[in-house]
Amino acid sequence: MPFAKEPASYMKTAWSDCQGAWQLLREAVVEAHPFPESKRMLFHIDEGMSWESVRDLDLMRKALTLVENIAKQAKVPRDVAEAIVDLRQSFQDLLEAIDEGEA
Repeated sequence: MPFAKEPASYMKTAWSDCQGAWQLLREAVVEAHPFPESKRMLFHIDEGMSWESVRDLDLMRKALTLVENIAKQAKVPRDVAEAIVDLRQSFQDLLEAIDEGEA
């Protein structure tokens, strides 16, 4: 039985950009922790990054919306707020790529 070969390179996609944006947001929250609602935000960020959310973009959208709403109410640090904006843009780019058949 032959072994599967690992690809020599990987194609950057809207999926990987969105995953990276979730990771950067998580890192920003962890670095700024503790701040009001940071634990709650981490829970929803982890939900948004979960396998279930990747398989169901409506779940990811809901997690992102919850994170945005918590951030608005908690008045999060600037780095966290900027990471949320970047994530929203990456998510929109992902949806557009899917619509265009590129993801």
